[in-house]
Amino acid sequence: MTSASEFAGGMSAQWDIVTGVGFTALAVAAGRAMETNREGGLVSDPYAEAFVRAADAPIELPTRSDAAEEDPDVPWSTMARYMGVRSRYFDEYFGTASAGVSQMVLLAAGLDARAFRLNWPAGTTVYELDAPKVLEFKDRVLGEQGARPRADRRLVAVDLREEWTRPLRAAGFDPTRPSAWLAEGLLPFLPNAAKEQLLRTVDELTVAGSTIELEYVADLASLRRDPDFIERRNRMVERTGFDITQLWPDEEEDFPVDTWLREHGWTVAVDHVDDVAERYGVQFEEETMFPAHGGQFVTARKSGSA
Repeated sequence: MTSASEFAGGMSAQWDIVTGVGFTALAVAAGRAMETNREGGLVSDPYAEAFVRAADAPIELPTRSDAAEEDPDVPWSTMARYMGVRSRYFDEYFGTASAGVSQMVLLAAGLDARAFRLNWPAGTTVYELDAPKVLEFKDRVLGEQGARPRADRRLVAVDLREEWTRPLRAAGFDPTRPSAWLAEGLLPFLPNAAKEQLLRTVDELTVAGSTIELEYVADLASLRRDPDFIERRNRMVERTGFDITQLWPDEEEDFPVDTWLREHGWTVAVDHVDDVAERYGVQFEEETMFPAHGGQFVTARKSGSA
């Protein structure tokens, strides 16, 4: 494992795994654990349950479907299915993106364990960017589990709201070579100006033949005002004390991620989550919490020859 002193980067982002956006990473791990433990699950993550067990979470997070069914006010099962769909989709992206590309960059990597559970070609480097305390927790638990990465794994402790290109370069990233990027579970928590800056930075760090996939949720402002959503959110907040909408930016306008990428020389394809779920044999409940029905997966490739 990598020790905290070996992390590249600074120390601005001080949230840990049980506060703010750090807690969302833990909840996502719980969803992956549920899907892993479900017969016929879409993802197999042998470390997700260990992350949940090791954390001193403010609420109990289920890691198996039978425990989730006992809590009618929190849609754990739906969340787990969504995490299964999302993880499977992005796993498949890296399976394709790694052909001829050796640099993989996970933006806001959270408790993502792809460096350990995917089969990477020889010579692949996986860069994981996140807050220092999140990465420290993650590395400690993986060490306790005896996990061994299947690629050259490099941790970059940064605050993505600030300057993070120098720490990434210091960790060995080469912007003159093609790279594959992932922003999973990140954009909904960034204001529009930060979304644009993130894409602009990725654009500046990439050459032709590079790719990026992003999870994007349209019209969060309207969702926040929807009476049915408000009722379900209030029940969840009363039950858990956690309100995810407090982490969303208070903005009325959407940032057109796909349009921005096209205007800057990327070829873009958009998959709606419901369509992806149907391909995987999953159907979400009609009435459910964000983001199962509003989600989109955006795939972009920088045009030209590498």
